[in-house]
Amino acid sequence: MSASLLRRGLELLEVPGRGKAPPPPGLQRGGNGPRAAGAARRRKRAPEPGRSGATVKGRVVKSAIEEYHKKKAVNHLRENLQYMLKGRLVANRAVTEKVLTQNRGRKAKDQLPKKAAKKKPEGTVFTEEDFRKFEREYFGIP
Repeated sequence: MSASLLRRGLELLEVPGRGKAPPPPGLQRGGNGPRAAGAARRRKRAPEPGRSGATVKGRVVKSAIEEYHKKKAVNHLRENLQYMLKGRLVANRAVTEKVLTQNRGRKAKDQLPKKAAKKKPEGTVFTEEDFRKFEREYFGIP
């Protein structure tokens, strides 16, 4: 049974000459309950006497086109791009590397691969002229 039906039944049981009987402890209507504010908001006002809801007097006719334009999605791409491109502050590379290394974990999966040292292409110390000189001295070819 709902609380409103129970309240109605208690009101019918009241003695007419005494006034209102105190409600049972479970149905107190004070503002101390957590749901009291929500219930007061949901309660409808009694209709005022002499006023009909069927009249159009005092109502503002809303234009469907205006409502559509009000609720239409706005594209903020251009303003966002200008905002993003406006700030060109670039941090120092050494500082960013330091921050990245501090945030990197200690696990192997978090470590960057080791960079191998670049090998110089193997070349000879001797020039072409040195080889000719060596041929002349060793083989005796003029």
